[in-house]
Formats: sequence, C-alpha cells, structure tokens
Amino acid sequence: MKIPEKAKRVFKGVIFEVYQWDQEMFDGTQATYEAIKRADTVQVIATQGDRVLISSEEQPGKERFLTLLGGRVEDGEESLAAIKRELREESGLESSDWEVFNVYSAPGKIEWNVHIFIARDCQLSGEKHLDAGERIEVKALSFEEFLAAIESTDFRGREILFDLLRMKLEPKKLEEFRKKLFRK
Repeated sequence: MKIPEKAKRVFKGVIFEVYQWDQEMFDGTQATYEAIKRADTVQVIATQGDRVLISSEEQPGKERFLTLLGGRVEDGEESLAAIKRELREESGLESSDWEVFNVYSAPGKIEWNVHIFIARDCQLSGEKHLDAGERIEVKALSFEEFLAAIESTDFRGREILFDLLRMKLEPKKLEEFRKKLFRK
C-alpha cells in the first residue's frame, strides 16, 4: 500500500508511524482512513560453497527462531547497501556476487517492503557486530535442509515460503533456483 500524500502522520514510534487521512466514500460522505508505515527490511539467501547460510536467532522476549540474515534499512540507505551491511554485522561475511531475488510488499494497510537478495560465495571478512538485542548463530545447510528449514514452524520471515512451495510443485523451477543460488 502507498500512503497518500495528503495523509498526516499522527504517531511516530521507534519502528512504526501511523498516518490518517479523510477519504470520500461512494455516497459522498467522508471517513477517516488509517495506515501504518515502517522502514523496509532486507534479507539474504547467502551461500558459501554448496551450503545456504541462515540465522538461528534469539531476541529479548522471543524464543529462538530460524530466519534469513538481514534487518532494517536505515533512513536514506539503499536496500543493497543495507543488506551488505546487515550480512557483515550479523555474520562477518561479505560477497561480491549479489542478485535481487524478490521484493515483497506487505498486504493491507501497511507501507513496508521486504527485499530479498541472493549473495553467492560469501567469505569471512571480519568479526560479527551484533546489536545488544541479538544472539545470532549462523547455520550452514544443504539445499534440502534449507528448504526444510523454511517450511518449519521455527522459521520467521515467511515471505519467501510461498515462492519456494510453488517451486516444489514444479521440480524444474526448483532445480533452476538451486542453480541460481550456486551458479552450477
């Protein structure tokens, strides 16, 4: 959803902003519409050799979960720069081979996009620099283990799930995806 230019911000929190605007109804009356906005997020399907790297993560007040490495896009930052920064911070890894996998837009009354990238042949470049509210362990999975992880109830960031389930219905597309990840 794109929040209209005429909308007024009525609340600004740490992550979310709430906007309201008057909207003319079909019968000529007016109603107040409302939507929220948040910074876009970025995630990466990172590979190293023939393995896919995911995050086993813990945050305060949450049980440990599996997810793709990634995080929030900072104000004024491009999505590719954000995911390169997040990959370095969360894993100490870098890649010189990047590709956009997909961009998912939130449904309903929220302005928010999730940009998912592929980063091939990741190499260790330094130490992790985790936020105070992160405990991250990087797990290296086979392609089959990666697919199983995404389908598990422990996996967060399910935007990619439907694409992968559709690919599983067409084995040729799933094999093309595997080749795209590993350039084989």
